[in-house]
Amino acid sequence: MNMVRLGILQDDSAAQRRRSYGLNCWGSYMAEILSHAGIPYEWVQVTSTKSLAVYDMLIETYLDEEVQPYDEVIWQYVAGGGRLISFGGLNKWARRLGCLRSPYLGAGYANVGLSNAQRGEDELLRFIGANPWTVVNADSLTEVSGSIMSYTPDGKEAGDLFLQFTIGEGTIERWAVDVSKTVVSLQQGEEPILGDGVPAADGTGNVDEGILKADDGCTLDWEYDRQSTETGGKYFAKPYGDLWREAVISRLIGSALAMGKTLPFVDIWPDGIDQVLTISHDSDGNLDTQAVAALELLKELGVRSTWCMLEPGYSDEVYRLIKEEGHELAFHYNALDSQRSEHALAGKTWNEPEFDRQLQLLKRSAKLSSVVTNKNHYTRFEGWGELFEWCEKHGIELDQTRGPSKPGNVGFAFGTCHPYFPIAWSQDQNRFYNVLELGFLTQDMDLKGWADSSIITPFLDEVASVRGVAHFLVHQLHIEAQPLVRDSFRQVISEALKRGFVTMTSAEINAWERKRRLAVIQGFGDDGELIIKGAIPEAVICVPFTPANSQVPNDSIVKRYGYDCYKKVGVGMVSV
Repeated sequence: MNMVRLGILQDDSAAQRRRSYGLNCWGSYMAEILSHAGIPYEWVQVTSTKSLAVYDMLIETYLDEEVQPYDEVIWQYVAGGGRLISFGGLNKWARRLGCLRSPYLGAGYANVGLSNAQRGEDELLRFIGANPWTVVNADSLTEVSGSIMSYTPDGKEAGDLFLQFTIGEGTIERWAVDVSKTVVSLQQGEEPILGDGVPAADGTGNVDEGILKADDGCTLDWEYDRQSTETGGKYFAKPYGDLWREAVISRLIGSALAMGKTLPFVDIWPDGIDQVLTISHDSDGNLDTQAVAALELLKELGVRSTWCMLEPGYSDEVYRLIKEEGHELAFHYNALDSQRSEHALAGKTWNEPEFDRQLQLLKRSAKLSSVVTNKNHYTRFEGWGELFEWCEKHGIELDQTRGPSKPGNVGFAFGTCHPYFPIAWSQDQNRFYNVLELGFLTQDMDLKGWADSSIITPFLDEVASVRGVAHFLVHQLHIEAQPLVRDSFRQVISEALKRGFVTMTSAEINAWERKRRLAVIQGFGDDGELIIKGAIPEAVICVPFTPANSQVPNDSIVKRYGYDCYKKVGVGMVSV
């Protein structure tokens, strides 16, 4: 089979015009969605039909609705056989395609309803931002799928999720939902955190306690996005961002196959791994006895973990034991003004000099030349990207701060259980920060006032369904003092092993994700071998196929994004 040549279509002048008014261009986040999925793509500037024609599929990110001289260029690209994909855009073409533009929806729920989406047609996904169309007289319309509901799952139906049009020899695929904006908003919020968030009416999520935190920017709904465990514990049940990614990638693969081509990708994990468990600890209390208790339990369970160290940390001997057991020593930045150290710098604790002072203290006391991971104490967070900027500047490659601070918002409060690169605000050109974010699902279970262990199975099953990372935070002080916390920790490990989870530290996840992204699929050789730039031996390459166009040994077939794929590891690949 031939490989689809996929491009992300951009118009820099249109993006800059938008940013000049302080508006964001989240469309470019589609690049992160594709990169995490291991899908090869190219950035494409709008220029001429000739230059666009070399691409089989183009994803439109942001084209100026008013000042756009390239309408006919793009239309002719489609008419000539290209496939143009848009997520909430192309609104100026609505009438041309026989549709009317409907009012913008800030939030709602979508029935994905795409025939190749692997999770079924009835699951509703929350979205943040949609531009639905109403079909009036669309002679070119060839497919209608899914639907979107206004604001609530049982709200008024506001239109179709997916419309496909045939123009000449080519195709326009239009999603009503702005998927890039949805994923960014779920993961990072809709705006900088400058004040408290909205609390849960039932008292389980009092995020309005006067401390700015990551979950003050949560965009999920307390009523509609939570479920209850068998004991009545409430939790955010679905990784909506991951599910939107899957729906998009599933559709891309299906579109490629419909064109008689394929869309190979670098799989998420090394060969033999389907999902990952990671454990982190925060050293609140900083007593050596707490650390020793945690080390003993980890040794009993055969688990290596990530230790986020709060000032002032442990003794030299405990640091030595942690390193000898193969655990990762990480940073636990404390920006709580109420817990200011006597050594803290003047002013508020949320600032870069204080971040650096605490980090340098950890390096000196634990004898570390570098620190890979950080998690902020109490999930403190302000603004939009300041934390990520500090991490970049001071060598932190992965942050864990985006997790629940209250018992009622445990789970997938930020829409994902995968590591991802966050995106900057408009004044920083919506660039990508060179810091991976990997949130956590819950803090200590079966601790009074926190979630109980009935959430373990739902969490693990949901993470496994999207092949993500199940990240549990357990404090050393509770491991020492609370037998029920120790037992719930044992249960996490036991249930994870039953489901085939493999344990990694945050540093190991970071190293793999960055290394994997260096492998870029460039195409097929004359003999059908895959040509890969930066190939790595552990990487799995998945090549989607249909029974009509490929004969593949059954032991080499894996199911990804709803499609059978030929799995290749090393053999039949050429590195360039």
